[in-house]
Amino acid sequence: MAQKVLALINPKSGVRRSYSTVLDALQTHWDVDGRELHFQFSRSAEDGRDKVHRAIDQGVDTILVAGGDGMINSIGAAMMGSDVALGVIPTGSGNGFARHFDIPLQVNRAAEALSTAEIKRIDVGHANGHPFFVTCSLAWDAALVKTFEKSPVRGVLPYVFSAAYGFLDYRPQDFEVQFPDGECVAVERPMVFTAANLTQFGGGAKIAPQARSDDGQLVLVTIAKKDSARCIANLPMLFRGKIDELEVVHTRTFTEILVRREHAAPIQVDGELLESGPDVEIKVEPKALDVLVPKAVF
Repeated sequence: MAQKVLALINPKSGVRRSYSTVLDALQTHWDVDGRELHFQFSRSAEDGRDKVHRAIDQGVDTILVAGGDGMINSIGAAMMGSDVALGVIPTGSGNGFARHFDIPLQVNRAAEALSTAEIKRIDVGHANGHPFFVTCSLAWDAALVKTFEKSPVRGVLPYVFSAAYGFLDYRPQDFEVQFPDGECVAVERPMVFTAANLTQFGGGAKIAPQARSDDGQLVLVTIAKKDSARCIANLPMLFRGKIDELEVVHTRTFTEILVRREHAAPIQVDGELLESGPDVEIKVEPKALDVLVPKAVF
């Protein structure tokens, strides 16, 4: 029986690309003997989820997503609990998911690499019940997404400018982190407060270099306002995967935490901004999603 494959394409994702580039790449490497390939557009998060549910009901084996981390989040969340494998053709701005798994950023190379990929079951984070696969952020690292959303241009450079603008505008607040064993840790006015399932924000910025996708844990990364100038001075370490070597960058693995903030503020989940109250519960669900990973990663 032929393997059933659905390719979902986000027509709004990241830097503008010709649809024919994506279609040609998928047809070349996936429309082959033994595979039955179908294409659909995901015109909204709700539309994409509906198409995923229908595809699963119809017995699809693999869903390929041509989009960015936001689309991967909405499609992947709809696939959790199934035996369907998620493959990612990165066409977004940051592509943190693809970069973590060394999926090529060129469309044709990504389609080729995934055509012979292995299936890997990965962990999924949850923030107040909302799944995330890459990162969830609660401080300035979340606020900058709001600035980026206002930009008419997509890509890494506008994201950097949004970060700089947001850094000047953001007003930090104190956090308290409660662990399941009753331990409480005060975090004084953090600028960065990120729970990471994978290594990076995207764009090559590795905020949690030690994060593993299948170890049953998340990594908490915090940087206080008073230490942010030193981190900015050592910004290249973020892109070299060495930021956690700075003593002012605090990291800790965990399975579940309750974060209490002074005031309600939005949170960032895989590049998308969500409204949230002052309290945020973050936990990991081990090995909750099947994904296609190029063999070289193993």
